[in-house]
Amino acid sequence: MDQLPRESGHSLTELLTVIAIVGIMAVMAGPSYQAMTARSQARTAAADIASTLRMARQLAMARRERLLVRFDLSEQTVTLRRADAEGLLHVYRYADKGIVLEEPTAGADLFFHPSGRSASATTIVIHDRQGRRTTLTVSLTGRVVTA
Repeated sequence: MDQLPRESGHSLTELLTVIAIVGIMAVMAGPSYQAMTARSQARTAAADIASTLRMARQLAMARRERLLVRFDLSEQTVTLRRADAEGLLHVYRYADKGIVLEEPTAGADLFFHPSGRSASATTIVIHDRQGRRTTLTVSLTGRVVTA
């Protein structure tokens, strides 16, 4: 007589146990993932703002004209424009980046001269959602440093 092959499989209890373990692991990983995402967004935003400042310096030298970088904290934008004439060159919006900028130490307006020098040294502090700080410093030579 032919015997039917025994079916091997997993019981419902085993399946529910595995699902529960995976669920617990997902719940534990959630806060770490959110913190990592916030750090990444803050780093990216700081790099974008530093890039905008470096671009302003380079364009001032290339165009041989003064350029203005304006930090508008209420609109959450960093705007690059011509200082002595009409002309908007670039706008960086950070409203959806999960960061907050402090008022730059030299004020909301930063000028770059045709020589590439900055009219004033300034420090910009960026805070992420977890309260971590990133500092951008613009020296009188126009050099931008991230710390």
